[in-house]
Amino acid sequence: MSLLAHGVGSQHDLPISPFYAYAGAFTALLVSFLALGLLWSDSRFRGDRSGLALPGALQRLADARPTRTALRALGAAGLLAVVLWLLLGPDDAQENPAPGAVYVLLWVGLAPASLLFGPVGRLCNPMRALYSLASRLVPSLLLPSRRRPLSTRLGIRPAAAGLLVFTWLELVAPDPASATALLLFLAAHTAVQLLGAARYGPEWYARADPFEVYSGLLARLSPFGRRADGRLVLRNPLHGLDATPPAPGLVAAVCVLLGSTAYDGFSDSPRWITTVQTSSLGPTPTATLGLLAAVALVAALYCLCAGALRLLNRALSHPLTAFAHSLLPIALGYLVAHYFSLFVTEGPRTVMVALGTDNAPAPAPPLTPGGLAALQVAAIVTGHVLGVVAAHDRSVRLFPPDRAVAGQLPLFVLMIAYTLGGIGLLIA
Repeated sequence: MSLLAHGVGSQHDLPISPFYAYAGAFTALLVSFLALGLLWSDSRFRGDRSGLALPGALQRLADARPTRTALRALGAAGLLAVVLWLLLGPDDAQENPAPGAVYVLLWVGLAPASLLFGPVGRLCNPMRALYSLASRLVPSLLLPSRRRPLSTRLGIRPAAAGLLVFTWLELVAPDPASATALLLFLAAHTAVQLLGAARYGPEWYARADPFEVYSGLLARLSPFGRRADGRLVLRNPLHGLDATPPAPGLVAAVCVLLGSTAYDGFSDSPRWITTVQTSSLGPTPTATLGLLAAVALVAALYCLCAGALRLLNRALSHPLTAFAHSLLPIALGYLVAHYFSLFVTEGPRTVMVALGTDNAPAPAPPLTPGGLAALQVAAIVTGHVLGVVAAHDRSVRLFPPDRAVAGQLPLFVLMIAYTLGGIGLLIA
């Protein structure tokens, strides 16, 4: 299962000079920071007020009830297929398409799908389809009068917790590709989501479904989105990023994405493998602590940065969430760097196995090792540069003009730390 659980190769697979990688990344960030400070003095992003309206026919098709029903039915069919493969398919993970469907097509594939088409996790969420079916079969259990209002203080914290559970299953669990592990996860996930929706209504999914929230966050960088008036538009992705709601739990969700990807990067190193295998605690508890430590380190660095921002501007009432959106391009860069090769090789192989191809081989990687290394470094650097741009625009909006540039120095230092750490996981 190591091939499914880890998307980045080992050191000898990435022939790249550490000096040029670090120097190039630092130069790109520094030039971006200086150029923005000199040329970008006013906020330019308009959030959900921006975008070129798409044709009305396309909007009507996207909003049509048959379209929404078909997409949810597609998601439900995918869930049913995975369950049947787990129950009736072969025990060998290489011959059963279920592990690849969950870890590659769903988890990794949600990223490009959300970037291209918007919040597909919401549109194809099988939990919403099951909820709709249950509301028709047993309407007395799901009456609006039985629902409890969701506290705004909850935010998306349940989804952040769900993301942590799933990444633990993927990266830490002793046998994440086994039918037992996946069936237990799917059963627990379905129970939590349906019980939550029964108590709080379908808005529960937007707060607590980890895959829907994950897709929705990445969809902020999609060129397709909706204005505040609900109109479907073509937009600058950075405008969509600026419209990210500063919900409680946003920082936690992004830190889980960053920290778990970072853990995936160093968990294949010989030193960590030896530590896990020789630990007196046992492999699983040690790996669990490693994953939690990676997430905690990412979160601690961001919290220190937020504290410094508050010291520079006492009027900044919510420093943690004010700039959390700028971490999303960084998380996306990490995802591309660590999972690109996994997706383009294991994704097609999973589809071939699902179609009944015996002993389906994984396609050859589309890039040479050098090309893959360049793509991974470029993805990390590009993500951080976009993060710097998003943070700068928010800074000139929130800080007085004479402190707009100096006020974002803590964020710039944080971006450098994340960049060097991300590149270090690739080449160290």
